[in-house]
Amino acid sequence: MDKYTDVNSKFFDKWIDEGWEWGQPISHEAFEKAKKGDWFVLLTPTKAVPKEWFCEMKNAKILGLASGGGQQMPIFTALGANCIVLDYSEKQLISEMKVSKRENYEIKAVKADMTKTLPFEDEYFDLIFHPVSNCYIEDVLPVWKECYRVLKKDGILLAGLDNGINFIFDDDEITLVHKLPFNPLKDEQLYEFSIKNDWGIQFSHSIEEQIGGQLKAGFILTDIYEDTNGSGRLHELNAPTFFATRAIKK
Repeated sequence: MDKYTDVNSKFFDKWIDEGWEWGQPISHEAFEKAKKGDWFVLLTPTKAVPKEWFCEMKNAKILGLASGGGQQMPIFTALGANCIVLDYSEKQLISEMKVSKRENYEIKAVKADMTKTLPFEDEYFDLIFHPVSNCYIEDVLPVWKECYRVLKKDGILLAGLDNGINFIFDDDEITLVHKLPFNPLKDEQLYEFSIKNDWGIQFSHSIEEQIGGQLKAGFILTDIYEDTNGSGRLHELNAPTFFATRAIKK
């Protein structure tokens, strides 16, 4: 059996071909507006990240962790940051390079599995931007530890996270069908069901893993907000299914 992260990489590429919203790069107009100070980015489906969460962007070294697709890194580049994007989807990285060519700027695109040691030196980055994506990996603590390692002192980790609620419902978000934790690697039927339903191999993670893991890695949590799916029944009920955290390395 292929490693599950390799399976997911193929799913990401397939979804992008099908028009996946998180694989659609920003427009030239959005890039130009960002250069004039009119911008926003998302860690979760609908809520813009507060601008006060960011560091001084001019000349900042920013890592887009599992953040390919040409959506956030172009904005940060327009604001004067020096960006590196790491993603395990070839097509997400291709989108990044297309935007950089279109807008005439340089960005380093790294294809790598974030479950492995990150290919960067210690204390290199000022900020890590990590949109919802660790639902595609089984163990998040090693990622938090690597984020801590590659951030400078007082560096900032911005992360979009799921709270697990989506995993317990059926597709109509009405009937409770799955128990938590949701882990297809420990349930053969669930693995086959996930592949058949075009979900990729996804995992629920508890607050203990998401926030507790950041704290165990050494981070100090400074702020948090919740968000919904952006569509569907749970969204209509205003049920929070995602949250975003701001943490710093001291």
